[in-house]
Amino acid sequence: MAAPALTRKELLKRLDSEFPESRHALGDYDIEEIWYGGCRLRQRYDKRLLRPGSTLSGATMMALGDFAVYLAVLSAIGWVPLAVTTNLTINFLRKPPARDLIAEAHLIKLGKKLAVGEVALHADGAEDLIAHVTSTYSIPPVK
Repeated sequence: MAAPALTRKELLKRLDSEFPESRHALGDYDIEEIWYGGCRLRQRYDKRLLRPGSTLSGATMMALGDFAVYLAVLSAIGWVPLAVTTNLTINFLRKPPARDLIAEAHLIKLGKKLAVGEVALHADGAEDLIAHVTSTYSIPPVK
C-alpha cells in the first residue's frame, strides 16, 4: 500500500495554519491515524453536541463523516484544500451513546475530478455502527 500523500503531522500543521476553522466546525477531535486513501478520527464527547433525547446530534455525525472523507481525499492527493463535497448521504442506524465517536473513512474510488468515500461511525468501545456515510468530493484541477 502506498504511503499517504501527507503525514498526520503535516496534515495537522496545514489544518492549523491554513484551515483553523476546521477545528470549530468539527469540535474537539483527534486524527488518530491516516493512511493512503483513509483515516480514523475521534470526535470527543461533549454534552453541547446533544439534542433533545440525550443523543448526539445528526449534524455532529454528518460533520464528522464529511471531514473524515475530506481527510481521506487529502491523504491520497496531497494538500488540495479546495476539494469540496458535492454529495453526502448518511444513514443513521442507531442512537449513539454519550461517548466519543470514531469515524473510519476510506476512498472507494479516486479519479482525476471526483473521489468517492465511505465512513463507518461507531461509538468508542462498540462495534455496532451508529451511522454510515457516503460522500463524493470534487477535486479541482491542479495547476
